[in-house]
Amino acid sequence: MLYMESIEIEVISNETIKPSAPTPESLCMYPLSFLDQLSPSTFMPLVYFYAKDGKISNAERSKALKSSLSQVLTTFYPMSGRVKDDELHVFCNDQGVPFIEAIANCKLSEVIKSPVPRELNKFHAYQLWDAREYHIVMAVQVTFFRCHGMAVGLLINHRIADALSFFMFANAWAAAARNEYDDMPRPIFESAAVIFPARQDVAMYRRGMMLQEELVCKIFTFPASKISILRDRYADTTDNVFTKPRRPTRVEALSAFIWSRFIVAKELKLPDPNKMFTVLHAVNLRTRMDPPLSEYYFGNICCFTIATPNMEGSDSDQAAGRQLVQQIRESIRGVNGEYIEKLREGEQYLNFLKKRATQCYKNELVTLNFTSLCRFPLYEADFGWGKPVLVGSASLTYKNIVTFLDTPSGEGIEAWICMTKQDMEKFEEDFELKDFLSVKTAGG
Repeated sequence: MLYMESIEIEVISNETIKPSAPTPESLCMYPLSFLDQLSPSTFMPLVYFYAKDGKISNAERSKALKSSLSQVLTTFYPMSGRVKDDELHVFCNDQGVPFIEAIANCKLSEVIKSPVPRELNKFHAYQLWDAREYHIVMAVQVTFFRCHGMAVGLLINHRIADALSFFMFANAWAAAARNEYDDMPRPIFESAAVIFPARQDVAMYRRGMMLQEELVCKIFTFPASKISILRDRYADTTDNVFTKPRRPTRVEALSAFIWSRFIVAKELKLPDPNKMFTVLHAVNLRTRMDPPLSEYYFGNICCFTIATPNMEGSDSDQAAGRQLVQQIRESIRGVNGEYIEKLREGEQYLNFLKKRATQCYKNELVTLNFTSLCRFPLYEADFGWGKPVLVGSASLTYKNIVTFLDTPSGEGIEAWICMTKQDMEKFEEDFELKDFLSVKTAGG
C-alpha cells in the first residue's frame, strides 16, 4: 500500500483565470472592514476529493472548472484582485486567479483512507502563509489521480472572507459549473462601508497575534455514539428535577472534552495565578445583528467569544466540563446587539487585543481556539459530477487551533487539531481521549 508520506505531486500546467467580463471601474477598489483587518493574512484551505466519472474525462472536468470559475468571478469580483500594501483595500483589477493542474503518483482511495493534514498541503497551490507575500485573494489547484479521481484544492485569503463566505463562493462556483448559478442570490460586498468601517490603527494589534512555532496537526475522529456519551456526561442537571437535563450541543460537548484532555497533556499545576486560561469559539455575527443580515453578506462578519474556565479545581472532570459548557453558552449568548455596537466602535476591542498580545508574549496565556464547520454546506460542492467523497483541510499555521468538520456521513465529527509537537505527543497518548475515538489518528 502507498502511504501518504510517499505522495508526490507534479505540476503540469499553471495559468491564470480572469473574469469573463471586466469589473466596472466604480468597483475597482474594494474596502476591507475592521474585522477583515483583524483577520490573519493567511489562506483558508479546503480540498474537495471526487471519484472518477465515466461520463466525463478529467480534461473536460478541468475545462468546466475553468469556464465556470471565469463566470462566477464576475460577481465575486474581489476574488480575482490583489490585497493592497495598505491592507485596507483589495485592488479589483481582474488580475486573475492562479489555476494549477497537477498529477499525483497515487490513487484517490490511498489518500482518503487515512488523510494526513501535512500531506494535504500538497493539494494546494501555495503555502498557507504565502497570502501575505503575494497578496493573492484566491488560488486553485486541480490534482488528478492514477484512478482518474481528482482533487480540487481551494485557497481563499482569510483577510477578506470568513468560513461562511468561503462556502458561499465554493458553492456558487459549483452551481455555475452545473449551469444553475443564474437563479442563486448574489454576494453582498458592504461589510466595510455599512457595518464595520476600517481603522488606521489595527496593524500593531494584529501582529501581536501572529506568533508561530513548529506545529503538528492531526485529525481525531469522534463517532456519533461517543459524542452522545459526552453530551450526556456534560448535561445540565441543575434546572429542574422534573425535567429532562439539557444536553449540550455536539460542539459544546467536544469542546469541553478536548479542553480537559489538553490541560492534562500540558501537565499544568493548577491553580496557577500566573496563567490566564481561555476557550475561544468563532461566532457568526450575521444572525445576531439587529436587524439580522443576509447570509450572503461577504467578508469576515464573525468574532471570537471567550469563556474563562474555572481552574481552581473541581470535584470531577464531569463537573468542570458542565461548568465550561455553561460558560461557553453564556459567552455566545453575550454576542447581542449591545456587544456588536461596542465591536463597531472598535476601541474597546483593540484594547483587549493589545492586552491579549502582551499575555502571549509573556507566555501567560493558555488557550484553545475552536472553529466549527459542522452543519455548514461542506459537501454541497457538486460541479456536475457528484458531491465530494471527502472534504479535507490542511496543516494550519497557528497553534492551539481546533477545527470541527462533519464526517462524510454527517454523523460523526472530525477534530483537526494543531498544537506544538511536545503538546501533541502527550495529547494523542491520553487514554481517555483514545476511548472516544473511532479510528487511528492521522496527522503530522
